[in-house]
Amino acid sequence: MIFKNQTPMKSKFSTYSIFVATLMLFSTTACKGQGTDFNNIPVNTDVKAEKVVDGIRIGWGIEFLPNGDMLITEKSGKLIHARDGEIISEITEGIPSDLDVNGQGGFLDIELHPNYEDNGWIYLSYASNAGEGEGSNTKIIRAKLENNALTSAEEIYKGTPNSGRGAHYGSRIVFDNDGYLFFSIGDRGNRDVNPQDINRDGGKIYRLNADGSVPSDNPYVGKDGIDAMYSYGHRNPQGMAMNPNSGVIWEHEHGPRGGDEVNIIEPGNNYGWPVISYGINYNGTPFAEDTVMEGMEQPVLYWDPSIAPSGMTFITSDKYPGWEGDLLVGSLKFAYIHYLDIEGNEIVGQQKLVEGTGRIRAVEQGPDGYIYFTAEGDGVYRLVPAGN
Repeated sequence: MIFKNQTPMKSKFSTYSIFVATLMLFSTTACKGQGTDFNNIPVNTDVKAEKVVDGIRIGWGIEFLPNGDMLITEKSGKLIHARDGEIISEITEGIPSDLDVNGQGGFLDIELHPNYEDNGWIYLSYASNAGEGEGSNTKIIRAKLENNALTSAEEIYKGTPNSGRGAHYGSRIVFDNDGYLFFSIGDRGNRDVNPQDINRDGGKIYRLNADGSVPSDNPYVGKDGIDAMYSYGHRNPQGMAMNPNSGVIWEHEHGPRGGDEVNIIEPGNNYGWPVISYGINYNGTPFAEDTVMEGMEQPVLYWDPSIAPSGMTFITSDKYPGWEGDLLVGSLKFAYIHYLDIEGNEIVGQQKLVEGTGRIRAVEQGPDGYIYFTAEGDGVYRLVPAGN
């Protein structure tokens, strides 16, 4: 891993306890040559994973209702409602008819409106075959949950054109402190066209108002480029979260063979894919022009080899003393959670946490302050300090 040198759920839990024992066995050299002491983690990262919900195959997104109930998007096209560790309903009524389950596509992320208790809006992303061309592209909608059905659905944004390639939908959704809606669409497997073309969807982070309208201060409003676009030059952003200390959006994205990145998203910035990258082709051949280029952002961190990052969340609760403001990232490839020690805009330490569940897809902090994650083919777990 390489760093940039820059300024109450009551349930019958089945306990799967794996304790932290090993630091990451990856590179610890900063992008500009400054080393980082990864053995100096000044907090207790000794935690165990407790299974709280069973029977979920690919829980792509997870969100919590105000009463603590869970909503989990199942990639195959169901919205799972769980309470006290039990699945109380598998919602299929109102699931969009244009949902296209293919490859990496399907029913993807879920996020509540910040004022959900007042307006009832739930935001969802999925692979949609509606619109121009064969195949599908990422679509964002909002809907309401009434009587075990999704109702009142409204389209917020649909990426165009469709593609028959079943890869790189992106699809994470997050709101910031000002109520703006951020979401990602991956390059859809077309790296040579989409990410660097500011007039094409794909390989972008977008920002909209909650009703789908475009904020007047978006960086490309009134200029060449997509009005909804906030940043570009991304590959496949499958993790986004707002830093609670700065209010700024952080994201991570899959690289190819190496070059997974963590970035701080700033308006109008170009994050370089595929012109610059720390990864190589899957067959071992190079493709990027360089790793650094003027006018293109460097990552805060990149992983080499890749960990295939998935969900991510900042910690704001006191359940894990010393973790407040730090970042957790799931790994699909290695099926662990990666703890990142954050100071300002820098990552100063790292450690892997629980291992041995399924591929970790979604990572969220619940209203009870605990961290929950979905493990593919396994279920939903929560992190508990090992002494509990």
